[in-house]
Amino acid sequence: MNKLERIATFCGQCNCGCPELWIDADATEEQRVVITDDFGQRIQMSLAQLHALVSDVKDGALDALLATTPAS
Repeated sequence: MNKLERIATFCGQCNCGCPELWIDADATEEQRVVITDDFGQRIQMSLAQLHALVSDVKDGALDALLATTPAS
């Protein structure tokens, strides 16, 4: 059985099933991080992959996309 620990909720201003970040203590190291969306989908990755993703975002990898996409 999966033991998920909620780390963060993105948005959280509604009851629409906002995307969430979880840690699955029972998963393999390669699948320990779980991100769920409001459509019932999920992705799993390692902590190292999450670290690389966060580093890329902090370094501006998505700045151009966000500058041209209106916030909802």
